[in-house]
Amino acid sequence: MRGYWRLPEATAGAIRDGWLLTGDVATMDQQGFIRIIDRKEDRLVVSGFNVFPKEIEEVVLGCEGVLEVACIGIADDKTGEAIKVFVVRKPDVDLSGETIIAYCRQRLSAYQVPRHIEFRDSLPKSIAGKVLRRDLH
Repeated sequence: MRGYWRLPEATAGAIRDGWLLTGDVATMDQQGFIRIIDRKEDRLVVSGFNVFPKEIEEVVLGCEGVLEVACIGIADDKTGEAIKVFVVRKPDVDLSGETIIAYCRQRLSAYQVPRHIEFRDSLPKSIAGKVLRRDLH
């Protein structure tokens, strides 16, 4: 792409040295396969460590009884940001925040473990069905 139509400032921010900067965060495995794991703008900083909501959401989804989850950062005086997850339980499941935290402690680094859990009946979504993290507080 040459640039954004009639938006030179947006073009200058997105294209540098011939490269299109998408804002995606990716990893490459030993075979050279690239996996997009999140968006740079969604990154949280907890005690100086980068935390990507998608990684936390994938772990919490593995907890028995979790139907849907969304992760955000909230202001925290001690760590800068604290991790908060919004969880939709599967029908007829008794699931506590303590259970989710214990599950996460076994699978995540200490700074990645959610400090706040809020249960919801549903999560806000776009027309395409993508969870709208920006609508969660």
